[in-house]
Amino acid sequence: QVQLVESGGGLVQAGGSLRLSCAASGIIFSINTMSWFRQAPGKQRELVASITSGGSTNYADSVKGRFTISRDNAKNTVYLQMNSLKSEDTAVYYCNAVRVLTALSSKQYWGQGTQVTVSS
Repeated sequence: QVQLVESGGGLVQAGGSLRLSCAASGIIFSINTMSWFRQAPGKQRELVASITSGGSTNYADSVKGRFTISRDNAKNTVYLQMNSLKSEDTAVYYCNAVRVLTALSSKQYWGQGTQVTVSS
């Protein structure tokens, strides 16, 4: 199993910054992609950013140029630096990890979520 613990959420004014952290523990040696998702009230959960074990990144169009995902493999931690925050970034942010089981199968794990609220 893999356990994911997020931290760093909070209340910030529009234009401000926050950094989220997600620490992974457990069976972590086969984790490939780690991602941040978010879910706003009344909306579906959406992918914000992802990073592979090799460092390749992917971002939602809505956060490109403002958010940066990074990964410290030595600390088993993934970060999301969020700058120029907007009110529409308000959501619960979830950490996600994909662990490779076989060449054809994998398993996803989720953190408990951390609230980010941007006041305008």
